[in-house]
Amino acid sequence: MSSAPARTGPSRGVVRLLNTSAGRVLCLAGEVDAASVDSFVARYGREPMPVDGIDAGSVTGLSLPAVDLVLDHLSAAERAGRPVRVRRSPAVESLLAAAGG
Repeated sequence: MSSAPARTGPSRGVVRLLNTSAGRVLCLAGEVDAASVDSFVARYGREPMPVDGIDAGSVTGLSLPAVDLVLDHLSAAERAGRPVRVRRSPAVESLLAAAGG
């Protein structure tokens, strides 16, 4: 089994949780890799946060952990009966469609 080489530089993507006038928004931008997700999880924990929106409109790529993070937040909102606004870039649209999100 082949594995990708470990990255030693800074992450090229961002995952943040923002409080906005429209509610709490999970924001993703750039090339969201596993390091970006790990940084988010270290700050906020593994449990999906209650969000009112997901802004992934400026994402250029999502790693598998990033796709899982988005799907986990969408699933938690669905189970709670909360509608979530989602802004998707073309890259996110194709990845979430393939993942069933």
